[in-house]
Amino acid sequence: MMEEGGRAMAAYLRPREEGRIRDEVAEELTEVAKTIGNVAEYWLADPQRTVEAQSRLIGGYLDLWTTALKRLGGEKTRPVVEPATRDSRFADPEWNSNPFFDALKQAYLLTANWAADMVEEAGIDARTKQKAEFYVRQIAGAVSPSNFVLTNPELLRTTLASNGENLVRGMKMLAEDIEAGGGDLKIRQTDDSKFRVGENLAVTPGKVIFQNELMQLIQYTPQTESVLATPVVIIPPWINKFYVLDLTAEKSFVRWAVESGLTVFMVSWVNPGPELAAKGFEDYMKDGVLTAFDVAKKAAGSKDFHAVGYCVGGTMLAMTLAWLAATDTKPGLASATFLTTQVDFTYAGDLKVFIDEEQVASLERKMLEAGVMEGRTMANAFNMLRANDLIWPYVVNNYLKGQAPFPFDILYWNSDSTRLPAANHSFYLRNCYLDNKLAQGRLMLAGQKLDLKAIHVPMYSVATREDHIAPAASVFLGLQKFSDPGRFVLAGSGHIAGVINPPARGKYQYWTGGPAAGTLEEWIGKAQMHPGSWWPDWLAWIEAQDDARVPATTRIPGEGPYKAIEDAPGSYVKVKS
Repeated sequence: MMEEGGRAMAAYLRPREEGRIRDEVAEELTEVAKTIGNVAEYWLADPQRTVEAQSRLIGGYLDLWTTALKRLGGEKTRPVVEPATRDSRFADPEWNSNPFFDALKQAYLLTANWAADMVEEAGIDARTKQKAEFYVRQIAGAVSPSNFVLTNPELLRTTLASNGENLVRGMKMLAEDIEAGGGDLKIRQTDDSKFRVGENLAVTPGKVIFQNELMQLIQYTPQTESVLATPVVIIPPWINKFYVLDLTAEKSFVRWAVESGLTVFMVSWVNPGPELAAKGFEDYMKDGVLTAFDVAKKAAGSKDFHAVGYCVGGTMLAMTLAWLAATDTKPGLASATFLTTQVDFTYAGDLKVFIDEEQVASLERKMLEAGVMEGRTMANAFNMLRANDLIWPYVVNNYLKGQAPFPFDILYWNSDSTRLPAANHSFYLRNCYLDNKLAQGRLMLAGQKLDLKAIHVPMYSVATREDHIAPAASVFLGLQKFSDPGRFVLAGSGHIAGVINPPARGKYQYWTGGPAAGTLEEWIGKAQMHPGSWWPDWLAWIEAQDDARVPATTRIPGEGPYKAIEDAPGSYVKVKS
């Protein structure tokens, strides 16, 4: 174990000694200490508040001590505190059956809950409170007794049973993952060897019919005798790769849409290098979104099209539509669908923890040097939003149990990160997250001031109830910035699973009701729940816009004005960061 641990340490130190990595841990810890210090200052400023805070924690410990003694004496007692229903960290039976581990678990939960309450009740500004809540949650997750061999009964049994072999395997995987991250830990969440883009992921038949330096446009091959006359153009986020919408055949939204009789075009964004550092939002709009619209219409021989935007792809779609309205351009848009899309970032969730003037300026300085933001930086931020699901279970499983993770297509996609051009990412962070200019009608793009109320097109919008990236409340509020928010659907589950929910699987549910007005809670109170996937509801809505059909033979990729360049999924999506 020591030998493999030494190899892991060498993999970590080598790029730092060679100057290839500059550690910024001190800056990050300073920010954490300053934020939590504001909470401590509030409680310590008043002696009465200090005593109250101390008494609350000590009282909890005394209750736990009393129940632990009674239990050791053979008396049945109710726990002082219990983990949340969905908290899987303490699933092993011995956390409850063994008095020592039960007391340890409860002491941890008491302390973590107390710290969370101290932040929640502190009289500090909302911005600092949000950051403090996030940092306290990260610290509490990191120090959980489930993360250490000597305080986790399952890890203790595993270690003793294998004579420590699990730790040897774990240290070996740790060294491999640090080497794979170029000196930073890149936690493996799935068995990467089981997946190949174009072989068992992103395999819906189609052709790349157009490309420029920012994107490739894929046209998918019809699977029905006739197709809806109006094609669909999908704008995915440039953060991560498009094939989340074309995973395995069973989970592919694209395959389902094509098999349902739609002509589907998909933008596949480039994984940019430093040479594209100056490419900004205007470039992505004109050379990406608008070019995709134009090419798709000509390739399909249609004057109209449906546009679909996912996450930040939807934000860009909304900006593009507002820009077209400002320039009085009529692109032939039959409808717009927004999937987990924010246009008002007031309630943008924990991602705002990473975004204030100081942090954005620091990030811009780093991007100025590199030309891009490395994909792993954004991937780490997303993982931290759900650390108890996406970080610590894999630390325990991989490095302490010594078990390789199972193959999981969504987590493979999640780890297949993309770089972001400096100019584009800076524009997005400043104008959306930091200043919220789009929602306020103050955003200037390509010489035009954008007004969301100037958009007049049928709209279909999906939010997901447990979304930690584009919170449902944020999506709901943003829809009220449009002149007509159209049809709003709330899907079960989260940012990915709630969207990628094939009807055949019969999972989750969705809610429909009136337009997005008032508060989300009020809307849910009046909404109707439907079991299963929202996909058929969307298809029925699309067909209701115009159900005219044409022979599928008129929509063969590469046989129109744009010749096939290569087979789908194309080459851009295969570029690794």
